[in-house]
Amino acid sequence: MRGDGCSPAEAGPAPARAAILLGSTGVVGHFLLPRLSDAGWQVRALSRRPQPQGLPVGATWHAHDVTRGLDGLEAAGETTLFHAAPLWLLPPLLPELAARGVSRVIAFSSTSRFTKQDSSSAASRGLARTLADAEDALASGCGAHGITWTVFRPTLIYGAGLDRNVSAIARLARRFGVFPLAGDARGLRQPVHADDLALACLQAVDEPRTFGRAYDLTGASTLTYREMVEQIFTAVGRRPRLPSVPLPVLRAGLRIARGLSLLRGVPLDAAERMNVDQAFDCSGARRDFGYAPRPFDAAAAVGPPRSA
Repeated sequence: MRGDGCSPAEAGPAPARAAILLGSTGVVGHFLLPRLSDAGWQVRALSRRPQPQGLPVGATWHAHDVTRGLDGLEAAGETTLFHAAPLWLLPPLLPELAARGVSRVIAFSSTSRFTKQDSSSAASRGLARTLADAEDALASGCGAHGITWTVFRPTLIYGAGLDRNVSAIARLARRFGVFPLAGDARGLRQPVHADDLALACLQAVDEPRTFGRAYDLTGASTLTYREMVEQIFTAVGRRPRLPSVPLPVLRAGLRIARGLSLLRGVPLDAAERMNVDQAFDCSGARRDFGYAPRPFDAAAAVGPPRSA
C-alpha cells in the first residue's frame, strides 16, 4: 500500500439494489425471488398469500392485495419492479409505483396475446384482447411516469409443479393413464422453464437494448403437442396411451369433464389448439441480452417417474 496519501480509499461493498416483486408465489416468482436474493437485491415480495417458510436472505414479505392499491408500501429510493402477476393488474398501479421510486419495470405478458386472438372461445379471445390492451397501457403509462419498461411474452411455462400446463397433463396421466388427442395433435409447442424466465429478468434489467421493447421467450425445444404429451407420460412412468379422437367428440368430452369438475381450468378450445402451431422466434432476446433457454425436460418438470 502506498504511504504518500494518494492511494485510493478501499471500496466497500456495493449498496444493495431495491426491487419489488409482484407475483411472488407464482411459477416465475418461485424461481425469481431466490435468484434476486442470490444476486444481492433487497426484495419486497408482495402476495395475497401468507409468507412461505424459508424466505431468502434480503427478502421481506408483504401480505398485500394489489387490486386494492399500494397503501402501506413505503418508498425505498430507486426501485426496479419485477411483475410476474397478471399483466392487466399493473397499469393502474403505475402512478403509485412511480411515487415510490420505481424507475424500471420488467413485466410478463404471454404469447397467448397472439395464439388466442382467433380462438372459437370467447373467453380465450377476451384474454388475448386483455393482454394486448395491458401491454399498450403499460407502455403509455410508463412513458407518462418516466419508467423504463421491458415486456416478456413466454410460451408454455412449466416448472416446480406450479404451472397449469405440464403439471396438469402429468396429473391426468397419473390418474387415468390415458390422454385423448384431437386428431394427430401436430401443433408445435416450445415449453419454457420458469427458471429460464427468472434468469432472463436479471440478464435484461440493465441492458439498454431491452428498454421499451417486448420479447417472445420460448424454450429451446420445438416439438409437437403429441410429442410433448408422450414425454410427460414417460416422465411419470406411464406408457403413453394417446388415442386420436375427432375434434367434435373431444370437444364434447371436455364439456362433460368440466361439468363434472374433472378438468377445472381447462378451456373449451384446448382441443382445437392441439393442432395449431404455437411456435415463436426468440432470436431478439438471444441477441439483445444473451437469452439461452434449456431444452424441454419433462422429467425435471414432473419429478421422478412413478411405477404404473
